[in-house]
Amino acid sequence: MSRLMNLRLITVDVTGTLIAYKGELGDYYCMAAKAIGLPCPDYKRVHEGFKLAYKEMAAKHPCFGFAEKIPNIVWWKTCVRDSFIRAGYDYDEETFEKIFRRIYATFGSSAPYKAFSDASPFLRWVRSNGINVGLVSNAEYRYQDVILPALGFHQGSEWDFGVFSGLEGVEKPDPRIYEMALERAGNIPPENALHIGDSMRKDYLPAKSVGMQAILLDRFQTQDAKSWKESGTIVLPDLRSVQDWLTSPQQL
Repeated sequence: MSRLMNLRLITVDVTGTLIAYKGELGDYYCMAAKAIGLPCPDYKRVHEGFKLAYKEMAAKHPCFGFAEKIPNIVWWKTCVRDSFIRAGYDYDEETFEKIFRRIYATFGSSAPYKAFSDASPFLRWVRSNGINVGLVSNAEYRYQDVILPALGFHQGSEWDFGVFSGLEGVEKPDPRIYEMALERAGNIPPENALHIGDSMRKDYLPAKSVGMQAILLDRFQTQDAKSWKESGTIVLPDLRSVQDWLTSPQQL
């Protein structure tokens, strides 16, 4: 009997599993600056500034400010301004507003992202086998409403429901986000559910902690994958391999 026969739900991480960023963060910050006649900010400084600013914002106001009801645009405006300041670019308010509006619009579209070629076919294949597909992502509402549909991931054809941290107020690695997915799929027993992601800390461990099955994707040949495999984790290179793994007979 194949592994697929025991499953009623497959949940999938989004960024790094279904889609990836195109280019570098600096590309988009540069385009926004050049659009109003300013030189490109330094790529490395902006990237490092953003990492620090995002980490601080996520700690102070998790889930994109869900609990405090911070408007999405305000959360990101604070984060982007801090990113520039940390990188050494303290623009005046009018200049920053022009740059930020372009950055916010860009990252609210499909422009900075690409879908992996095996993603949509895999999701459609899973659903064609009568298995629910849930998306579990630390992302805000624009992923669900704009970005994923623009990349060809439509609710009702590629996925059944989503659990997005910015809409739920819970984020990975909190196991509650996986419990929400099980409930949303109709209180499916965790042993009949599989989660696929690319992070041991955010995907594999919390999914396993609630009793789900879990596997990790290593699309980019990361250094961590060796230790993942040594720990006994199923690690596969792409979703085509996951499909093969799911349909192969289980060893008794």
